[in-house]
Amino acid sequence: MSKKRVYTFGDGKAEGRSDMKNLLGGKGANLAEMNLIGVPVPPGFTITTEVCTEYNQIGKAKIVDILKEDVINAVAHVEKGMHMKFGDKENPLLVSVRSGARVSMPGMMDTVLNLGLNDETVQGIAKKSGNERFAWDSYRRFVQMYGDVVLGMKPESKEDIDPFEEIMDDVKQAKGVFDDTELGVPELQELVVRFKNAVKKRTGKDFPSDPWEQLWGAVCAVFDSWMNPRACYYRSMHQIPEEWGTAVNVQAMVYGNMGDRSATGVAFTRDAATGENLFNGEYLINAQGEDVVAGIRTPLQITKEGSIRWATLAGISETQRAEKFPSLEEHMPEAFKSLFETQQKLENYFKDMQDLEFTIQDGKLWMLQTRNGKRTAAAMVKIAMDLLREGKIDEKTALLRQEPNKLDELLHPVFDKRAIQTAHVIAKGLPASPGAATGQVVFHADEARKYPVTILVRIETSPEDLEGMDIAKGILTARGGMTSHAAVVARGMGKCCVSGAGGCLISYKDRTLTANGRTYREGDWISLNGSTGEVYEGKIPTKDPEMSGDFAEIMTLADKYRKLGVRTNAETERDAKQAVAFGAEGIGLCRTEHMFFEGERIKAMREMILADDEDGRRKALDKLLPIQRKDFTSVFEAMGSLPVTIRLLDPPLHEFVPHEEENQREMAVEMGISPDKVRQKVDSLHEFNPMLGHRGCRLGNTYPEITEMQARAIIEACMDLKQKGIVTHPEIMIPLVGTVKELKMQEEIVRHTIATVFAERNDKIDYLVGTMIEVPRAALVADEIGEVAEFFSFGTNDLTQMTFGYSRDDAAKFLPVYLSKGILKNDPFQILDQEGVGQLVKMGIERGRSKRPNLKVGICGEHGGEPNSVEFCHRVGMNYVSCSPFRVPIARLAAAQAAIR
Repeated sequence: MSKKRVYTFGDGKAEGRSDMKNLLGGKGANLAEMNLIGVPVPPGFTITTEVCTEYNQIGKAKIVDILKEDVINAVAHVEKGMHMKFGDKENPLLVSVRSGARVSMPGMMDTVLNLGLNDETVQGIAKKSGNERFAWDSYRRFVQMYGDVVLGMKPESKEDIDPFEEIMDDVKQAKGVFDDTELGVPELQELVVRFKNAVKKRTGKDFPSDPWEQLWGAVCAVFDSWMNPRACYYRSMHQIPEEWGTAVNVQAMVYGNMGDRSATGVAFTRDAATGENLFNGEYLINAQGEDVVAGIRTPLQITKEGSIRWATLAGISETQRAEKFPSLEEHMPEAFKSLFETQQKLENYFKDMQDLEFTIQDGKLWMLQTRNGKRTAAAMVKIAMDLLREGKIDEKTALLRQEPNKLDELLHPVFDKRAIQTAHVIAKGLPASPGAATGQVVFHADEARKYPVTILVRIETSPEDLEGMDIAKGILTARGGMTSHAAVVARGMGKCCVSGAGGCLISYKDRTLTANGRTYREGDWISLNGSTGEVYEGKIPTKDPEMSGDFAEIMTLADKYRKLGVRTNAETERDAKQAVAFGAEGIGLCRTEHMFFEGERIKAMREMILADDEDGRRKALDKLLPIQRKDFTSVFEAMGSLPVTIRLLDPPLHEFVPHEEENQREMAVEMGISPDKVRQKVDSLHEFNPMLGHRGCRLGNTYPEITEMQARAIIEACMDLKQKGIVTHPEIMIPLVGTVKELKMQEEIVRHTIATVFAERNDKIDYLVGTMIEVPRAALVADEIGEVAEFFSFGTNDLTQMTFGYSRDDAAKFLPVYLSKGILKNDPFQILDQEGVGQLVKMGIERGRSKRPNLKVGICGEHGGEPNSVEFCHRVGMNYVSCSPFRVPIARLAAAQAAIR
């Protein structure tokens, strides 16, 4: 039996279901489900995601041959449902062709509307509708969209002129109008002719008039768009595998551009920015769907409440608003009533906030899409907790609804309220994506790295701006609403965005932003408040956020279900306290080398390095001892009774000495020695591959006095705190072990030193000595190492480096190429390589516990805060993960999700 590649839907029936997203894509699966639950949906069909994979393997010609019969039958199904005929002169069926991946990728792939129009069918549409203007408006839209998407007319860079826009501007200027809707039939007919001529001039071929040729061109263009640069970049950002592919949805056209009783819009069943239980959205009268998201015209609000709020933000009086900017609720009350009832039905059915697309054709509502809506982190948390309290979902579902990485949005600073009170507001737009951002103005997405911190300022954004939007700290647009490209993508990124700031005049040519009578140039500082829509002049200070309310509740739920402990990587009192505030249960990695780089510390460290013998080294280490002890005391005190794992000195000594001649001369003066001696010592420390050289336990075994000093500093700090009534749990970690003998040698030094301190103090405390598994050999002989070590901490940064043979410092030269060519699915330094490095970790745990069943095991690389890696750590039976303070909540949530799954 041949594989099914095409699934139909319509008239309340469907061959697919909502649980078939992997095959039908999110749009196709939900279109099918809406049919099954009685929501009005134009009939159509979905070509599966598997066909996209086939297409990329075998090409256009073979795919068209394979699909031809199925697509002809599917078009016949749509013809029957609409009582129209595809390509017919008298009663033509027009279709839309849209993408639909299994996860939402807003604006990343391509769409074609009004497909099936030509010089003959446009007459049939005009005659049947009795609206000649609508027919020719649809035709000019089709030629422009098909030209851009299928025939390659879209400009490749900001310097290129868009031939369609240039022609449109000419025609509008000649007519003396500003808006597309003010063009009459003669102007629209002129546009069609001139657009076609532009296609012929650019491509050397006539614009295709055969509807079937048009259809195959559009279907293949959607498949092609899966591999376009912006879609590839988006997939890379969100770790969406290339092999998932996109489905293609072909659907009968319904028309929002048939006059004043027609409209198109986008709506959300709850507020996508705040999570408030408030139906909201935007629409345009006499328009088609792409107009709303493209920001070509500033859309109207769906609800009266939303319109009043929008008018207040925009500084428009209620009288002006009601006359010029009516809500859908006011303009088409019956259609609004149907839409409101439908959104309630869809949210209740899918039990999540829905993002809806709809068209109203001559007063009748049609639904074109429903999907779980993109939302900010604040909205994500609030919506889940509200649905839980409403009894619509359970605790586990509320946790699984969270995207761990999005929590990062809630953990970083916001504007200081006192500073905001005195800040100078230069413009006001729509609060499209909350948060605070301060940066230097840039006007082009490809220049977002021009300054260290930038705000991308655009008239409107497009999918081509994606990378620049990702780099910028915030986004400001002069046009577009809450459902514009800028707003939707920014919310998905957790990026601060103010859209539709109509008071801003932006000149790309002059690189200026004029607002409130003042002009700001590229490089000037501005600040955005994505929660209020306000734009401020200059820099504004920020303050740390608070973990309270729904956020605190979701964290409490996470702690209820997770099995993994979550620690932090910290070596300062400030970081330790921040991590505890975020729920850290200890320190999994305290890097002692970070404590040696300031002031007198680095001077004493350099004295130790420059010493000619052990006596000299010990004299310098005597100066470092009280400094180290004080540092450890502050960290232990900040952590209270929580365990603290301290890694002994790890990096090679060359990192502590200057390599430039001028700095070496300064060091010589400080040390009271000759520059030649400094230079000779620095040269002697040089290594061809220092990350594989004289570092870690190799240093401690060469210079045991370093290990002695650090062990004494750790245990004396704990003993001092014990006298204050503070209980500590020190865990001393030996780094870079590859053989059991080098671990044993270090362990003996540590234990002998600590025994000496106990004897001096006539007291003792509990402590552990363990090791960091970061050399592949250590994982292989973990059974031997487990007989000595009381705990393992996997240092997956170095373990990844040594297993792959990739230098972390140099991998950036080739990793992007490897990722783009599919050699690697993910950057292994960001997401743990479970097939290779992960197997060493699994083996190391199993072998270590074969000799020490109660062996405590954790991970302390930044993988410890990456959700996929956390899930792996749960599966292999680790006791805890450790990550940077700001990723602690992310790890707590990811650990809970791992336990639930």
